[in-house]
Amino acid sequence: QVQLVESGGDSVQPGGSLRLSCATSGSIFRISDMGWYRQAPGKQRELVAVITSGGSRKYADSVKGRFTLFRDNTKNTVYLQMNSLKPEDTAVYYCNSKGRDPAGQSFDYWGQGTQVTVSS
Repeated sequence: QVQLVESGGDSVQPGGSLRLSCATSGSIFRISDMGWYRQAPGKQRELVAVITSGGSRKYADSVKGRFTLFRDNTKNTVYLQMNSLKPEDTAVYYCNSKGRDPAGQSFDYWGQGTQVTVSS
């Protein structure tokens, strides 16, 4: 069993900053990709940013230059630093973690979601 615990969602004004964190725990042998997705009302879930175990990052075009994703492998935690937030960043943000358990079975888990609201 693997658990993801997210934190950091809040309401901020445009131009503000937030940092989301997501810790993966449980029956883990190795975590490969960790990342964040978001879903706004009436829209499909979309990739925000993802980082591999080797540190390679991929960002959605809409967040490049404003958001930074980094991970602490000693804590199995991924962080999303969000700067220069815009109203269109308003969404529920979901953490995703992929890897393998000690038995060699792959896993792909989602967090419960954390709300980010950008509004004046």
